[in-house]
Order: sequence, then structure tokens, then C-alpha cells
Amino acid sequence: MYVQELEPVAGSLGLSALVATLPLVIVLVLLGGVRMKAHRAGLIGLVAAALVARLAYGMPLGQTLSSAAQGAVFGLFPILWIVVNALWVYRMTVRTRHFDILRRSFGRLSDDPRIQALVVAFCFGALLEALAGFGAPVAICSVMLVALGFDPVRAAVVALVANTAPVAFGAMGTPVVTLAQVTGLPLDTVASVVGRQTPLLALVVPLVLVGLVDGRRGLRETWVPALVCGVAFAAAQFAASNYVSAQLADIGAALAGAGALVAVPHARRPAAEPVRAAVLTGVRSEDLDEEDPRPEVLRAYAPYALIVTIFSVAQIPVVKDWLAGATRTFDWPFLNVVSQDGKPVGGNVFIWPIVSTGGTLVLLAGLCTVVVLGMHARVAVEEWLATVRELRFAILTVTSVLALAYVMNLSGQAATIGHFVAAAGAGLAFLSPVLGWFGVAVSGSDTSANALFGALQVSAAHESGLSPELLAAANSSGGVLGKMISPQNLTIACAAVGLAGREGDLLRKVLPWSVGLLLVMCLIVAGQSSPVLDWMLP
Repeated sequence: MYVQELEPVAGSLGLSALVATLPLVIVLVLLGGVRMKAHRAGLIGLVAAALVARLAYGMPLGQTLSSAAQGAVFGLFPILWIVVNALWVYRMTVRTRHFDILRRSFGRLSDDPRIQALVVAFCFGALLEALAGFGAPVAICSVMLVALGFDPVRAAVVALVANTAPVAFGAMGTPVVTLAQVTGLPLDTVASVVGRQTPLLALVVPLVLVGLVDGRRGLRETWVPALVCGVAFAAAQFAASNYVSAQLADIGAALAGAGALVAVPHARRPAAEPVRAAVLTGVRSEDLDEEDPRPEVLRAYAPYALIVTIFSVAQIPVVKDWLAGATRTFDWPFLNVVSQDGKPVGGNVFIWPIVSTGGTLVLLAGLCTVVVLGMHARVAVEEWLATVRELRFAILTVTSVLALAYVMNLSGQAATIGHFVAAAGAGLAFLSPVLGWFGVAVSGSDTSANALFGALQVSAAHESGLSPELLAAANSSGGVLGKMISPQNLTIACAAVGLAGREGDLLRKVLPWSVGLLLVMCLIVAGQSSPVLDWMLP
């Protein structure tokens, strides 16, 4: 048995927290400063986490290796299982040229690249996040923007920044569902509070995107459609999360944002040629004006309609219970960890949702796509294998970083950092989103960050007299802003647009936005914990 310690370094929480952050700091420095490839940085960070666990925390070597193995397996399933199958669906549409039809359909909505960024990265990306999450929106939207003529770096940055507001309710509400499970708080209550925080990001992100695409001119000329899109998205996300269903919040928000954007006359105006020349520095496909037969347009949209339909059917209570029946739970071998109070930690048990996980549902949608697009089975299998081969370095990065996250979690490093932040007392409300941001930066998943720090946030809230629901929600809402700087998301973006090895370049471009928006979220949560904004809470 291994008992976690909170203050293993000289009996000091501060020194212990400083040592515990070393693995994450090493990964970020190697990516952003040294410009090392992400899979190598992830492996070095994993070694650092294992050394800290063994030397500083006294975790037995066998249990350290076992926790790393569990993290790697979790990285493969469900995270990469979703990404591979989602990208497989995309590759099949490319193989049959239906992706070109879909791209032309989006391009015909507006020839203004600033509006295209909102349609593709913000609205369509939010729909993909709602359905699959775990990196699929970044990969697919980056490729689509490049095909529309965006420079690969700009396309990747836009896709990464856009993938913020929908994350808390992504993958059919998985992050908030997990948060409710680990904290013991009612799902409706948690979703309601998150739905009064992240929509405020949705008001800002579209304006940030048009600024990223075209600077001050972009803000000056397209702030109206950007604001209308953000307001519609925010209103729908708020309404769905508070009064309908957390699982459907992002689907409703994505459709509302797209509908509002299309309805704004300003968004349909042709872009001035200087704007297009300045923004579209990449190679733009020359067939955007080609007319496509309506049946082929419907087939181009069919894969995503199938995903929406299958995920929606999977939420029907009878179907959901049937799918959950295939879930397997077993004790993870060579792992016996208890917290400081002597209670076994959740990591001792591994849950394998074989059928109900998002990746399997996307796989089912992919099999239906094979039929709808009229692909030969052999070609479909070739595309799946090609997807795995294309993502081989991303797979290594994700598994190594998740292994790092599990070692930090099970050894007690994450808990030390969490208690150090929780000791902030009156400043806890301001700092609570930072915990979620940190967790997602390490794991790349808001779900993982909620599992990592959700219960700790509630405990700290009880100790400080703050609202447990507020701090639990702040963990998820702050976490969404760490996704754009997580090593695996950076790797997925680079792999999608052909920038392999340039994760550090992207990190330097998105880090200021991640930190800046995190500060905004910290101020929102601090305000909601005081009479200034407490009227916003249910």
C-alpha cells in the first residue's frame, strides 16, 4: 500500500508544491523555449514526474510504472479512440471528395475569411466538440481552414482558440457529468453554474477570432456579426444547460450561433480584395465557386448528421442504460494507493466503457458513412489504418502526457498543488479556475481535470465558506482555457496542418490568449463569490 503525502519535501506545502510542478514546467519549457517536438517533451516530462514521485514522494517504483501504464491506456481509450475514429470519418469524406463539397458549401456562406473563421472554427468546431471532443474539432477545423486558403499556422491558432467556449459541455456533456460524479453534487446544479460562466467566454471568443484573422481591421469591420454569433451561442448554451440538458448544450449553441451568423446581412457581404489578399496567404483551392448537385451536398453533410443522430439516440434513457451494460470495471494491477486520510483513490479501479464511449459511437457513425458515401470496405479499412499511421507521433504524445498526469495524480503531486492553491483563503475564488486550467494543460482534457481537482475544490469551498457549486464549476470553466496549450492538442493541430515538430511555435502564439482569458474567468468567479455578481448564480 502507498499512502499519498501532501508535504513530503521538508514538511513544507510550498516547497512540495514547487517540486510537484517541475514535470509540467519542464514540458512547457521544452515546448515553448527549446522548441522540442511534443512527443519527446512528453516523454521527458513523464520521466521527470516518475523521478519526483519516487525520490520526493517515496512512491514504489512498481506502482509508479503501473500508474503511468494506466494513464497511457486511458490516453488510448477513450481519448485517442475518439480522435482516430473522428479523423477517419473526415478522411473518408476527403477520399470521396465530399469534403470538398462541404468546404465549398461553407465557402459559399461568405467569401470573407473572417466570417469563414467564425463559421468553421467557432460554430462547426463547437458542433464537433459537442459530438466527439478530445482534439477532433481542432484537427478537422484546422484542415478545413487551410483548404479555404488560410496559412497553416494561422489556421491552427484560430482552431485552438475557438476550441474554448464549448469544451465544458463537450463530448455530450462528459466533463460536467464527471464533475458531478466526483463531487457528489447534482448534475443539474453543476451544469447550471457552468452555464452561467462559459457563455461569457462565448461573447468574447468570436471577437478574438476575427482579431486573430485580420487584426484591428477585422474587429472594426466584422464586430457586428462576431458579436451576434457570440450572443446567440451564449444564450443557447445558457438556456440549454440551465433548462434543457447539459448533454445538448453545445449542439444547441453551435446551431444557434451558425443560424444567427447566417442571418446577419453584414456577414454575407463580399470581402474587400485587400482583406482577402492579406489574410489568405495560403494556397486557396480554385474550385470554391463550383456548383454541386444537391444530393451530393446532402451526402457531404451526412457523416456529421449521422454523428448527431447516433449520439442523440444514445442519450435516450433506455438506449443509454443498454449501452452502459457493456461497461467493465476491474482493479488495476499492481496499484494500491490510498489518500492521506486512508481512503482508496479512484485510480485503483479502471472503468472500460466499451460501447457507450464516444469513440465507439463515432466508429458506428463511420461504418454508416461507408455505406452512405458508397465506399468499398477495403478502402475504408485502408483509410482507418492510414489515420493511425498519420497520428503515430500524436499518439505517443497523448499517451506520454496522460501517463505523466496519472503519475502526478496517484503519487500525490497533483493533490499537493491543489492544496497549495486552496490555502489561498480569501483569494480561493479567484484562483480556483487556475486549478482547472492547470489540470487541462497537463492532461488535455476538461474531463480529466474535473476528475483530478473537482472533489478538492468542493472540500476547499467547505473549509473557506464559499459555494461548493461555484468552485466546482470554476474548475471546469477555467479548465477550458488550458486546452489550447495542452501538448496533445498542440500536437494534433500540428499534425493536421502539416506542421509536425512546430508545437512550440503554436504554444507561444496561443499562450497569451490562454492566460488572458483565464484572468477574465478568474475575475468572473471572484465576482460571483461576492455581492458584485452573486446574483448570477442559481
